[in-house]
Amino acid sequence: MGINRRKFIQSSALAGAGIALSTTNVKGETITSETKSPKSKVNIGVIGSGFRGQSHIDLLLNRSDCDVVAVADIDERMLARTKSIFDKKNKKQPVYFTDGPYAYRKMLEMESLDAVMIATPWRWHSIQCTDAMKAGIYVGTEVCGAFSVDECWQLVNTQEETGTHLFFLENVCYRRDVMAVMNMVKQGMFGRLLHLEGGYQHDLRAVKFNDGEKAYGGGVEFGEKAFHEAKWRTQHSVKRNGDLYPTHGVGPVAQMININRGNRFLYLTSMSSQALGLHDYIVNHENGGHTHPNANVEFKLGDVVTTMIKCANGESITLFHDTNLPRPYSLGFRVQGTGGIWMDVNKSLLLNGKTEEHRWTEAKDWLAKYDHPYWKENEQKAIGAGHGGMDWFLVDEFVNCVKENKRPPIDVYDAAAWLAITPLSEESIATGSSPISFPDFTRGKWIDD
Repeated sequence: MGINRRKFIQSSALAGAGIALSTTNVKGETITSETKSPKSKVNIGVIGSGFRGQSHIDLLLNRSDCDVVAVADIDERMLARTKSIFDKKNKKQPVYFTDGPYAYRKMLEMESLDAVMIATPWRWHSIQCTDAMKAGIYVGTEVCGAFSVDECWQLVNTQEETGTHLFFLENVCYRRDVMAVMNMVKQGMFGRLLHLEGGYQHDLRAVKFNDGEKAYGGGVEFGEKAFHEAKWRTQHSVKRNGDLYPTHGVGPVAQMININRGNRFLYLTSMSSQALGLHDYIVNHENGGHTHPNANVEFKLGDVVTTMIKCANGESITLFHDTNLPRPYSLGFRVQGTGGIWMDVNKSLLLNGKTEEHRWTEAKDWLAKYDHPYWKENEQKAIGAGHGGMDWFLVDEFVNCVKENKRPPIDVYDAAAWLAITPLSEESIATGSSPISFPDFTRGKWIDD
């Protein structure tokens, strides 16, 4: 794409400015604003109108401070569902860009566009982010894991070259209990943090197989015969072996120990179990069986991938990826320090000198006491929003950052460090669980914050 007016203005004024500006954790210290005259209303485009994109659109259309003016997608079924959302809310239909997978680039040429939200399959995220930043469009991108470390550097380099912001849309950082625990961490309730855990532990064997009208193989089918995410997501289990989806687990705990803000990831080591879960699911499913073509597929992804990270300030982090076995959903958070411990699996904690020694205490009352003000003030607005309401807070933060052209609380350096866990874990597993070093995506700036 050629340089446009927006890109020229922003790159001239802001190139290289991103790393030098102040930043913060979610709803912590003030983030530096880069505009003296915030917009009262902004125009937003959405790239990818699958279920996740539709969720974002639904929340955006509820707001009076933004308009969804453009949508790019190539899936006719999802486009039809998206159009119905606008009709149900009596909102003007946006401009649709549907002419092939790169049609979104025409969207980025719209002079009226202030920002885009990306909710496409994983392999498209980085190229769409870099295209948006080069066009001078504030970008929010859904989460995944990177395909290479070079991809992470590409995001960082593009942001620094253009000065255009990237907001990494990690919604779990806005989960109510996570923000309450963050509040407690900042007030020293857990003392000096030493060890943290998290993960993506979610039975996805039947991922997105039903569109409300028709079932598509019950999770046994994937690829072109499947529906929505099963068209592309299962293929990663066939080809890759690593922590494919690390950011839900690592994002909140990374913020609690100030990664990229006085601390950083040093190295990791990963290990995977055997890959048996998906094959077992296929051969035992009523729509599958030993004669089903997918019963012959050899899956590479270990059913349980465990990754340990060492940090510059001495903390250790353990992450789990577990999506192909029967299990209840859990992100498995653990926050442990010299003053106590919180675990979300048993919804309990222990605080030295404040709760009974050697016994778990239900965390409910403590989390209510330290409920984050952002949640207290806005909980009624979040009723009905996705993932227990936290999606409302994510979208609210994104829109407010766009209005002020403000550096996001989860920025490109966070995105790069968290995304890099995937290729680094793949390398560690492939080399016998050897330690693999993290690049310093901040180029040394982390130590100054």
